[in-house]
Amino acid sequence: MDGGHPDRWSAVASEWAMSWGMVAQPVWNAVVEVSGVGRDSRVLDVGCGNGDLLAHLAGIGAHTAGVDPAPGMVDIARSRVPDGDVRLGSAKHLPWPDDTFDLVTSVNALQFADDALDGLAEMVRVAKRGGLVAVSNWAEADRNDLNTIEDAVARAAGEVPLPDGELRVVGGLEQLFADGGLEVVAAGLVDVPWRAADDDALVRGVLLGETPTVLTTKAPTVIAAARAFRTSVGGYHLVNAFRYAIARTPR
Repeated sequence: MDGGHPDRWSAVASEWAMSWGMVAQPVWNAVVEVSGVGRDSRVLDVGCGNGDLLAHLAGIGAHTAGVDPAPGMVDIARSRVPDGDVRLGSAKHLPWPDDTFDLVTSVNALQFADDALDGLAEMVRVAKRGGLVAVSNWAEADRNDLNTIEDAVARAAGEVPLPDGELRVVGGLEQLFADGGLEVVAAGLVDVPWRAADDDALVRGVLLGETPTVLTTKAPTVIAAARAFRTSVGGYHLVNAFRYAIARTPR
């Protein structure tokens, strides 16, 4: 599902959680290791979705906060991290005071902001002086098996596949931080595999948010495009990648 309209994300919140909620865990692990956050660290996740990262951080003893513009996502996140401070809002105006968090993250979310640089500035504002800001999102299309399937669906509909966004390409996140006046302290590329148990899970995951009619119509295209990713024991295994970058705020 493309785009960041809150109502659309609210409508698919539960299904998204089942299909995609944990896909970015390898990135979470990398950010936690590089940043050194842990027990009693204060961490904000911008675009927190259904709270999977918040639950992960709470599990290592961090004090968690999250913000998301989709009410359906916020409801699930609050249920998952009842001790967290999860609020409805957007990256445009984060509802916390200056100099609050040891780490501010945004995973697969900042690209949906009206202006990524403005969103980054807000993340820096609420981070502590000398604190860290981490941004991560999908890497360029040719590193993602998922894009092979999505491109096939687009072409079958007579559409041109979408080009890579500027944050997905090599150096894109580093350039975002440079434009925001920050110096990157770490950056990397992390494999994020995705598994679908069967054809139905594959189609629902790839065509998240589509109507039953569209699911039925496009399912053959999805399944055909995913044939190369079918495993010997059934189901599908797609190899994908996320890029991340971490910068330290001015002291």
